[in-house]
Parts: sequence; C-alpha cells; structure tokens
Amino acid sequence: MRGVVGALMALGLGIGLLGTAVVGSAMAMLGTDVQPAASSAAVSKVPPAMLALYQEAAATCPGLPWTVLAAIGTIESDNGESTLPGVHSGANAAGAEGPMQFLPETFAAYAAPVPPGGADPASAYDAVDAVYAAARLLCANGAAGGPALAGAVFAYNHSSTYVAEVLALAHAFGTVTTGTPAEKGGATPAGAVAVAWALAQIGTPYAWGGETPGVGFDCSGLVQAAYRAAGVVLPRVAQAQYDATTKVVPSSALAPGDLVFFGLGSDGIDHVGLFAGLVGGRPVMVDAPHAGADVRAEYFPTAPGAAFGSMVYVGATRP
Repeated sequence: MRGVVGALMALGLGIGLLGTAVVGSAMAMLGTDVQPAASSAAVSKVPPAMLALYQEAAATCPGLPWTVLAAIGTIESDNGESTLPGVHSGANAAGAEGPMQFLPETFAAYAAPVPPGGADPASAYDAVDAVYAAARLLCANGAAGGPALAGAVFAYNHSSTYVAEVLALAHAFGTVTTGTPAEKGGATPAGAVAVAWALAQIGTPYAWGGETPGVGFDCSGLVQAAYRAAGVVLPRVAQAQYDATTKVVPSSALAPGDLVFFGLGSDGIDHVGLFAGLVGGRPVMVDAPHAGADVRAEYFPTAPGAAFGSMVYVGATRP
C-alpha cells in the first residue's frame, strides 16, 4: 500500500538510549493510551498541521502510537509535500493514491465515517480522510494496544523491510529521554541523538559526496552529519571514521548510535551505517546505501566476516 519507499513503523517510545532492547519488547509496552511527545526530529520533519492530524487520528485507535502514522506519512509522501505522481492526483505505478498511498478499493473500505474536517465525499487525496483511514486500517489489522503493531504495518505494505524502517522512524519521532548507560547496553547521549537524527533522514536520496538534509547523503556523509547534530566531530570518509573511533569488542552488545562498517577488511572500509536497534531480534542500521537508493533502515549481519552484498561485516565502533 505505499508508493515509493518502504519503512518500518516505529513505536513512538523514543529511540533515546534504547539500548539493545528488541523493538518487539518495546511494542509490548505500547498497550497503553500514553502517547509520546514529539521529538525534535518529528518537529523538524513533520509540518505542524500534519503532526496534529496524526495525533488526532491515532486517538481513535487506543494503543496506536501517532508516531507510526507519522512514519508512514513521511515515507509514503513526505507528509503530503511530495510532488511525485499519485500524491495529489492520479496514481503511482502501483495504483496508489494520496498522502498515505492507498489503493482505491482499500481506501473505500476504511474511508467511512468521514472524520471531522475531512472531504465529503471522502477522498484519498484529502489528508484528513487519508490519515484517519490509515488509522482504521492499522487498527483493524491489530495495531490497537501495540503487541500486533508490526503485523499491522506488514499488512499495510507487505514487506519486512518496510516494517523495520517504519518502526525505526517512529522511534525517532518520539521524545528522546535518558536511560541506561552505554556500558550496560544503552546508547550514549550523543549516540541517541545521532541515530534519531539519521532515522529522520529516511527517504533522502543517495548522493556521492552528499551531506545535506533533504538533498542527499552518501554513507559517511550521513554518519558525519548525524554526529555533528549531536555535537561530535567525525572525519568525512568511512575509513577515517573507522580509524578514529573506539572499536567495540565483537562479543559486546551494540548500542544505538554505534557505527557499523563493511568492506574487505579493517584497511579496506567501503561502507558505514548507524546501528538503530533490534527488530524481531535482528540488528537494524540506518544508512545511505548506494546510488539509486534512499537513506533507509535495513537488516545487517554482526558476525565478523559475514557477507553483506559484495562486502563483509568488519566490525563496529563507538564515537
């Protein structure tokens, strides 16, 4: 059900100092009506009117974090600001329409009743109608209360990668808080800010040499910019970032914000990402992967020497 890029629906607990807690465990804590406050990443990425709309629509499904709706809307249409086909009129190549990228028949099934402020008759291109319909669809597929949230996101767009990215982005949209210190498996304060900032860049195109939000990043440019936002200065290229930062012992747990490196070996680093957390027990990083792709969250191996495309996983460091 989405147009262009898949992303995981985050939980809205706030990524800050999440440690190595599995996203599924965090989701289990969502079985309340307590909603997270908007993080600085959410405020900078989501227009105020859309942020309020996501919050209002989520309230119709107890236990559905508004951050999940915001993550979907950001991924699908940049919160209605995208000029791609199908967002404001017509359909994309998959036949999806509107800011939440509904197939017409699916939207029709969840469009009623028309919500306050929505178009009448309901329209998939109307932001109010679309966001409320998305909340109803997620709720119908088990999002109420939290435990089945991942399955509800999968039903929205049948991709496990989409689920991982949405969940990660939603985490970034929740308020960053303090928590477990890094030596006990949590993020450092700088790491928490850096990974939240990087997750908020999901959907930004890859650009070799890029380091500008909304314009483009390459892998090391994203890492450098994310840590700059956290007040930490890092070298520009991936090899130099690996050489300049403290190595994480392979047997140690990764913490959000740790840098994960890939290449031919410690002297042949070709790629870097930021560890975001665990989804279903599997490690997820946010990275700018390659030309023709966008910044995204994706699974990766953590066994030294394990294959990752044409490269291998080399190891992790902690700035």
